[in-house]
Amino acid sequence: MASKAGSPDDAEDGNRRSSGSDQHSDQPVAASKRTPGSSDGTGFNGRLAFAIAAAALGSSFQHGYNTGVVNAPQKLIEDWITSVEANRTGDPNVNQGKVTMIWSIAVSIFCVGGMIGGSITGLVADRFGRKGGLLLNNVFVILSAILQGASKSAGSYEMIILGRFLIGINSGLNAGLAPMYLAEISPIHLRGAVGTVYQLVITISILVSQILGLGSLLGTEDKWPVLLAITVVPGIFQLVTLPLCPESPKYLLLGRGQEAEANSALQWLRGTIEVHDEMDEMTNEYESMKRLPKVTMKEMFTNQLLRVPLFIAMMVMICQQLSGINAVMFFSTKIFKLANLNDEEAQYATLGMGAMNVFMTLVSLVLVERAGRKTLLLIGFSGMCIDTALLTIALAYVNSAAWVSHISIVLVIVFVIMFAVGPGSIPWFLVSELFNQSARPAATSLAVGVNWTANFIVGLGFLPLQEAMGGYVFIIFTVLLALFVAFVYYKVPETKNKTMEEISAMFRQRSYQ
Repeated sequence: MASKAGSPDDAEDGNRRSSGSDQHSDQPVAASKRTPGSSDGTGFNGRLAFAIAAAALGSSFQHGYNTGVVNAPQKLIEDWITSVEANRTGDPNVNQGKVTMIWSIAVSIFCVGGMIGGSITGLVADRFGRKGGLLLNNVFVILSAILQGASKSAGSYEMIILGRFLIGINSGLNAGLAPMYLAEISPIHLRGAVGTVYQLVITISILVSQILGLGSLLGTEDKWPVLLAITVVPGIFQLVTLPLCPESPKYLLLGRGQEAEANSALQWLRGTIEVHDEMDEMTNEYESMKRLPKVTMKEMFTNQLLRVPLFIAMMVMICQQLSGINAVMFFSTKIFKLANLNDEEAQYATLGMGAMNVFMTLVSLVLVERAGRKTLLLIGFSGMCIDTALLTIALAYVNSAAWVSHISIVLVIVFVIMFAVGPGSIPWFLVSELFNQSARPAATSLAVGVNWTANFIVGLGFLPLQEAMGGYVFIIFTVLLALFVAFVYYKVPETKNKTMEEISAMFRQRSYQ
């Protein structure tokens, strides 16, 4: 396979297919030229910030909020499900196992919807555009909010299950469409920082769900339906704001062949009419794409120059989900209680951990354009690997001394910090950087689908493993994280400030074959 990839003809053909054009491979464009006309020289302005907020707040908020919102009111909703079953059957002695199963389905169906939404991202992105797809996706939000908000009044837990499934489809689509839109509207030297916004909003929305779920706010017997239905608010925000923003210039030109509209959209986003360099770069890619057939799903696996970056994109998504972040977040409350914190103190400690996650994701937003993607992934996964090893030891002796339990709390917080440094945010936008316009939708569908599948597997398998192994369950994550560090070091390329042509050239090197 390596000898075939190394042949001149195959390499040239693969490069055209994976990068759209190789006319710029030895003509790097300075960052200042890519963002002409910006007053501060960074290419960042009020209109771009507005478009980022409109796209991210209305999309990734759904992903994070609906991941965390079910934790606080779990006992309240389970008690309600018990009463619903008792009313239906006329038997007050409801089987608790059945209630637990119903609740488990309601929680896990979110990931099933995410898998479906992620797998159709490419179809939606090509058919309706990035902006159009995001707007249309809010249909699922509205339906979900109605179903979940009215579930208690209707006495139907099936409405919660269906609502969670629909919001899962919405979140799966958002996980592909939003990073794609953000990457395509960003100046090249801000792609990482803007891409990190998706994960930043996820962390903020998880924290918001934890705060609103407090017993003093919406985490009550009467108000939990409002807690579930409030997911409609960011959807309304997006429906009001995103129509004021342009479609992705790259999609308009490379996907629809609308050069004038693409130029107008780019001028709006950059706040200047001096966008000739970016338009020239996109036009050259468009001219090359016109001479080639559309990239199919089959070609993603058969073309060596597409298969390698696809493997990297999917593996990084797997690394993120199998890193143990969801397990540690779940285990955190128990660890806090082992440190002699009461239920209320443990809840506030979990809020503090969520706030730290938000803060460190903000730090990552700044670091990603300085240190680079690969460096932050290596730092994050290496730190998490060492941390889980120490956490395993600490949990083995947590009852022997008070100071050990406090060390466990510190290790949980450090784990979250290491995750937020890079592994939390980078996988979401890395896939958009590894592929050109023609291959990006299909690659995003596959990568996001893999992410949600891995998420579902962890959610399904962690509890049985934790019950069987106790604190030693983190040994599994230690081993996996060590393998992830090796994978990132040897296989993941650095994409910071690189054009598609430069990234494509890296995949022609033997080291990535």
